[in-house]
Amino acid sequence: MLASGSPRRAELARSEGWDFVIAAPPETAETDAAPRAPAEPLEAFVIRLARAKAEAVVALGARGLVLACDTLSEVEGLPLGKPRDRDDARRMLRALSGRRHRVVSGVCLWPIDAAGQSGEPLTGHAESELFMPPLSRAFIAGYLDTGLWEGKAGACGFQDGHVPLQLLVGSPSNVVGLPLELVRVLLGRVG
Repeated sequence: MLASGSPRRAELARSEGWDFVIAAPPETAETDAAPRAPAEPLEAFVIRLARAKAEAVVALGARGLVLACDTLSEVEGLPLGKPRDRDDARRMLRALSGRRHRVVSGVCLWPIDAAGQSGEPLTGHAESELFMPPLSRAFIAGYLDTGLWEGKAGACGFQDGHVPLQLLVGSPSNVVGLPLELVRVLLGRVG
């Protein structure tokens, strides 16, 4: 069961041949989680958010494996989630322009047997590093007009090919929002 409403995550899961149903957690699952503490590493925060999403779906009576993920970008210590609006997206793109940044995903795989008994949730994180060449104001304005920034951490989609992002280290699937390599490792640990 994929605990996500993200079409990109569903597409990645389908590309692996995984048989799943989508059970998007309530929108409050993420916002109900405690905000990130100043000293909390981004890795721990995204794992906590992924676990909160999985837990929300488990609470709805899910059976089988519940897979949840949360992805955030960070540039020079500044976390970049999904932009609230066009101005927020512009701010994020300016922050990324000409800089290296990282994308960190937390994953939670929660087994629930047919009787509804919960197994131990398995968690982990994946990190990728990218570089975005300097963007002109005209490029940013044109990109914002496309609407492709909506719903994407850091206001841009690596998979879209519309922003010149260069993957330096890590997994492309992590940048898109579901680190397949990590999910495969966690699936191998389910007993």
